[in-house]
Amino acid sequence: MKTLSNMGFAIFGAALVAISYGLARFAFGLFVPSISAELALTPYLIGVIGALPFISFVLATLVAPLAAHRLGARNLAVLSGGFGVAGLGLISQASDALSLGVGVFVCGICTGLMMPALTAAMQALVSRTMHGRVSSIMNAGTSVGIIVAVPTVVFLSDAWRLTYALFAVLTGMGVVAAWCFIPSVSRVTPANAAPPPPITRLQWSRLTRLSLFAFAMGFVSSPYWLFAPDLVVTLGALPPGHTGWLWFAVGIAGLGGAVVSDLADRNNPPITQALMLMMLSSSLVLLAASPSQLALAMFSAMVFGLAYMSLTGLYLMTGIRLLPGRLSMGPVLPFMACALGQAVGSPMVGVLVDGLGYADAFAIFAVIGILVAFLSPLYPGHIDYWAEEEEPQPLPVEDTGLQAAYDHQLLDEDGEPIVSGTKATYKA
Repeated sequence: MKTLSNMGFAIFGAALVAISYGLARFAFGLFVPSISAELALTPYLIGVIGALPFISFVLATLVAPLAAHRLGARNLAVLSGGFGVAGLGLISQASDALSLGVGVFVCGICTGLMMPALTAAMQALVSRTMHGRVSSIMNAGTSVGIIVAVPTVVFLSDAWRLTYALFAVLTGMGVVAAWCFIPSVSRVTPANAAPPPPITRLQWSRLTRLSLFAFAMGFVSSPYWLFAPDLVVTLGALPPGHTGWLWFAVGIAGLGGAVVSDLADRNNPPITQALMLMMLSSSLVLLAASPSQLALAMFSAMVFGLAYMSLTGLYLMTGIRLLPGRLSMGPVLPFMACALGQAVGSPMVGVLVDGLGYADAFAIFAVIGILVAFLSPLYPGHIDYWAEEEEPQPLPVEDTGLQAAYDHQLLDEDGEPIVSGTKATYKA
């Protein structure tokens, strides 16, 4: 196995995330106009099919920690990539709704297994002082994958089968690279590390609120991911090839989400949650109001990309901060909740599009997002005004943010953080 540096692993991990999240999961919406036209699929069927990868993502995420422990990081990453190759290959050969649904379901399994595999490898390969930065870079891989998918839509808008076959080939290359660069060990833990303390009632309360907000955000975002390209083609009469520029705008703006979410977690998470959710909702309305104007549609996509990636990054950081000693649980719960929200929202928006049309369906989801944004003072920020178990105390700056949570994930027998670089024996 070849050894990667800290930043080398970050870039490599971002590439695998780009494949498993950007291509295998979020690129599907780009091809909805072409796929639905060729396979004669109604918006309701597209909505049901669009929910399948989120369901399989949740199921795969539930078993991923155990799989990482039993199989090791390398084998789990290879298994994830194998599901990606199979799913993308099935989509390229789909002949009806059933075969297409099987393909996107298998792609969701790929997505659910990849990040736990990379997290396990990171703990073995990357210095603990760099975990936060490496995680942020890997998380940005989703936007990179979305950007990579754009040229295929611009130049091969009607050749979606060839495009998905190319995606499968890229994923196969990722499988080979994962075998070469990812270690087989699942985790390396200092021998003097104490087990994490039991989860308190206050922590459960905060995690519940965080998960509910993540579910709501996933629900509100589902129309854009699934039907935004179809909307501009159907209502705006734009050529299918132009829809790629929407995802290009989403990906470019999404790269700024890592910066916004890190600043938000260090300052005022509830206000950022409210602002970004309002922006996400406004992007739905803006797209539905001006589907025929490519410039305004791209601006809507940029607003959506920045808001969505900022919110997912914020949920990731908040989950780790609330449970810094439980990396297999803290960041996983909000991501599962977000996927469940998308799984519920996708068929529902399909029903609304069938019954009311694109504009009214998008407007209804936007109103829901605005209403949820008004509840953002309940978001678990640094000062919890609704906690009865303790006096509200602002946390010092050094105890906030993603890196601080990683730095405090391991405690010794005295309850003090194990500082990277100190003498300690290790166990696999």
